[in-house]
Amino acid sequence: MSTKKRARAAAPHLLDQVDAPPAPPCTLVIFGASGDLTHRLLLPALYNLARAGSLDPGFRVIGVARRPMTDEQFREDLTSSLKERFAESGGEFDAKDDHVGVEAGKWAFLRERIHYLSADLGDPNAYTDLANLIASLDAAGAKKRKGDGDGHPTVTGNVIFYLAVAASLFDPTIQHLASSQLLKQSKNGWRRLIIEKPFGHDLASAKALDKTILKVLREDQVFRIDHFLGKETVQNIMVLRFANGFFEPLWNRQHIDHVQITASETVGVEGRGSFYDATGALRDMVPNHMFQLLAMCAMEAPNSFSADAVRSEKAKVVQAIRALPLREAAADTVRGRYLAGSVQGKRVKDYRDEKDVARDSDTETYVAMKLMIDNWRWADVPFYVRTGKALATRRTEIAIRFKQVPYALFREVLKQRPEVTLPSNELILHVQPEEGVSTNFQAKVPGQQMAISGVKMNFRYADYFQAEPNTGYETLIYDCMTGDATLFQRADNIEGGWAAVQPILDAWQKGYGAMVDYKAGSDGPAAADELLIRDGRRWRDLG
Repeated sequence: MSTKKRARAAAPHLLDQVDAPPAPPCTLVIFGASGDLTHRLLLPALYNLARAGSLDPGFRVIGVARRPMTDEQFREDLTSSLKERFAESGGEFDAKDDHVGVEAGKWAFLRERIHYLSADLGDPNAYTDLANLIASLDAAGAKKRKGDGDGHPTVTGNVIFYLAVAASLFDPTIQHLASSQLLKQSKNGWRRLIIEKPFGHDLASAKALDKTILKVLREDQVFRIDHFLGKETVQNIMVLRFANGFFEPLWNRQHIDHVQITASETVGVEGRGSFYDATGALRDMVPNHMFQLLAMCAMEAPNSFSADAVRSEKAKVVQAIRALPLREAAADTVRGRYLAGSVQGKRVKDYRDEKDVARDSDTETYVAMKLMIDNWRWADVPFYVRTGKALATRRTEIAIRFKQVPYALFREVLKQRPEVTLPSNELILHVQPEEGVSTNFQAKVPGQQMAISGVKMNFRYADYFQAEPNTGYETLIYDCMTGDATLFQRADNIEGGWAAVQPILDAWQKGYGAMVDYKAGSDGPAAADELLIRDGRRWRDLG
């Protein structure tokens, strides 16, 4: 009996995920193919797409990196990496109990379609070599398909270029691709670009990067990727709000007291000291991941699910975030740095003792902030955002805290039990590690006396849907292959995010807002608690 049949027999309420048709045939060129992103996230995502039957037989991968390797050596390297991913648990790619090993047939399908090119991205000749490799693989594929007579269309120029490289290489790589004519589209095939964060280092650099990109590509060819948007719960926010009649009427300033958005990590810099020390928690997480979660939560209903309609509504929210003067920007933010401690039983060294981190580093590993959105729906409703490394728990969630009910009806009940309070209702959107939605409300305790207690209801995707394990990249890569840009960021969204955080960067640069320390394995710095306490509120516990 198959895994799905066994699961359905054990839990009849489980629903299979909706299978999508295979994406159009294309070549995926990954620049930086020997790096961590490729091995940890892109490879498992491609394998999951192959296992789901979402890749056309004409699909192929070309990995590009400096290290000299043959096709076969690259394939062996990826095979070992994929097996290691299945041996792990609790990370971005969690194989779960029902997939205990790599399925040989599915991996063979993908493995034989992987090729490698050793190249220096600063050398113009490398792009000539890449163009020749693409052409030769197209010719070989066309010949093989003609001989097989399998009826599949020939790959004739559909190419995705994936920039999984350092941000400093974005500009020169794009310019070399353009000058070598590799970005030129024709009636025989499209060309698309996937670009990883960070999309700039500040507002000025983000605008400069967009200017470079849009000189050689149309906006509909550019896919600025944020893997948070591939998570089911993030995509489900729109369905939750707009497909249910009892949520949207309450989703406004009349009923919601405040919103908390949390992305906590248990890991430290994990060997990426040189990158992280030049970036920090604010630049790394807030203008992209955190603001995308905020926008999905706070946006107005789009006219349709078309890419432009959805992205326009998200852009309006980000552009409505109130920009503050320097002193106020510093007062409404907290930046912290982790000290040595223990995270889930594992010793963590002081951030400044991490490899490739400067001993006198002034880079934050934690940031918390209070944001206000100046529009009709959200006026006077604070959005509290926090993200950090080496914290007690790995968790990403959006907590909607509703306004307190009047106590008049329950005055006598509460007077008899002064230790009891009526907590505000909450709706929690769990993004990771377990995806789902939970809420709490008040109920009468059984018995002769009137007594009130809080109860919880939980929805977990794993309980209702027979979904495959995923990294979040599966949906996004598939969408790029099919040309659906709904879950990708547009230039105005990117620039709006940087415009919102630029006053904070400027305030820190001018010396406002001192760095505060927190112990690794804690919930973060005490100053972050004070940020909410002064407003009569408190963070949800991370434990």
